[in-house]
Parts: sequence; structure tokens; C-alpha cells
Amino acid sequence: MSAPSILVLAAHPDLRHSRVNRALMQSVAALANVTVRDLYALYPDHMIDVPAEQALAAQADLIVWLHPIHWYSMPPLMKLWLDEVLTLGWAYGQGGSALRGKDLWLVATTGGTQETYSPEGYNRYFFDAFLPPYEQTATLCGLRFLPPLVLHGAHAVSRQAFEAHVEVYRDRLSTYPDWPEMADLEACPLCEVPVRDRPTEDA
Repeated sequence: MSAPSILVLAAHPDLRHSRVNRALMQSVAALANVTVRDLYALYPDHMIDVPAEQALAAQADLIVWLHPIHWYSMPPLMKLWLDEVLTLGWAYGQGGSALRGKDLWLVATTGGTQETYSPEGYNRYFFDAFLPPYEQTATLCGLRFLPPLVLHGAHAVSRQAFEAHVEVYRDRLSTYPDWPEMADLEACPLCEVPVRDRPTEDA
């Protein structure tokens, strides 16, 4: 059996000054079944090659969104990738089944420590409260949303914790889909979009 195909979409607006995201990208670049796409390097003009991105996503068994958290969400180029690549009739809606049955894994870093993501911290909510848009985007496209891998306080984390995190990430991609928790994950819910809600022609 051939190894599963993994597509890593990395979106860091200033990778030169990244400690963790850069190391995560580099740690899996040599894996034969992993394709790493540095979106900010590929599309400095924000002109995304939609057919190329759709072809790569359609071939993948696992799609990884790798990025730092920006304003409780994803960096702008990652959001633009979603806007332009996950099109109606291709990724969701009538006939939009190109990604159905695949897995999606969010790998994110935050500047704030884990303690800041709590009712007592300045971010006021636990980090899970910011995940529903990610989960529902995945579900609408028929993607199974895997438990995210998050490193809090990435700017100041100790070298030992930093290296351990990178090792966990690389090990996960090396062993996918043989993760212990996979057997306990539910199948992706089916979200059918009525034609009247998203007509293919302008009203």
C-alpha cells in the first residue's frame, strides 16, 4: 500500500522572523509523501493559481493548515486561499464533492500563553471557542476535522518544549493515519447546501 498523500499549506506573513512555523515546515520537507506549500512565498502578489491548488488538494488524503493565529483566526493569505480555492460546485454545494472523505488538520501557534486563553486571561475565552469557523468550513466541504495541534506562547517557549513540539508534528505526519485517536473520531457530518441558498447563477 502506498503512503498517504499529505498537503501542508503554510501561511506565515513573515517567515524570516518565525521560530516555530519555519521549523515545522522544514521538519517535514524531506518526507516523500508530503508536499509543503509556502503560500506567502508562492503568492507574494496574492494572485492564487486556483487550478493548481485545487489539483493538489484533490490528490491529498490529509490537508494541513499550518499558520500562526492572527486576530483569533488565520492570516489573510490563508483566508484568501479558502475564498478562492474552496469554490461552490467544487468543494461544497451541488456537485461540490472534490474534498469529501479527506482529513483536515489545523496546526497553529499563538503569541499568548495557554493561560491567556481562559475566562481569567486577556483573551477571555478558551482557545476552543475560536475553532467553530474552522470546523464548520471543514464540515461543509466534507472534510473530517482532526484534533488541532496548538503551541501557545510560541515566542517565549523553552527550547525543550519547542523541540518536543516539532518532533510531535513530524511524527504525526510520518505515521498518518495511524494515530491512536482515529478510531474514536466520528465521521464528518453531511452538510447539504440547498440550491435555493447558493444558486449557481446570479439572482
